Amino acid sequence: MAIVVDGKTLLTYSDYVHFPEDGKRHEIIGGLHHVTPSPVQKHQRISRWIQFQLFEQIEARGFGDVIDAPMDLVLSDTDVVQPDLMVVLKKNRLIVTPKNVRGAPDLVVEITSPSTEKRDLELKKNLYQSFGVEEYWVVLTEEDTVERYLLEEGAYRLVGRFRDSIEFSGMEGVKVDLTKVW
Repeated sequence: MAIVVDGKTLLTYSDYVHFPEDGKRHEIIGGLHHVTPSPVQKHQRISRWIQFQLFEQIEARGFGDVIDAPMDLVLSDTDVVQPDLMVVLKKNRLIVTPKNVRGAPDLVVEITSPSTEKRDLELKKNLYQSFGVEEYWVVLTEEDTVERYLLEEGAYRLVGRFRDSIEFSGMEGVKVDLTKVW
């Protein structure tokens, strides 16, 4: 049920579960409804290749879960998003429920499209930072690069932009070969 804060109506998770299953991605950020069209083929190919490599190195070896969209990430009652990919390491596995992920994953990956790039680089980056997501990758599909952010003292620091390979800081030795992605 929506709530009213400072005269503004904010949507909650109970509103979110009633959104239509229309092939679009519905999210609530700060109580506001955001909708994007379903992803294009390049986006899905990038997601698949990153997921495959993370799956082989993390999930297949029993170190955690690699979760792809659509899967709800419930950060608060008014912040419900569907990241393209999430990694939840074994030590944090209790946040993974049969219906959704409730709490900060160890890694979130968002793959941009023309309609989501600004949201991924600003709104979602700030959201993940404020809820303590330790590592955030933004895949810039038009540039075939990944920006890697690490949470340090409550704020994201841009570690770099990667085109050939990128390492996941949450687990030693986990590396994605980006030459297989592009």
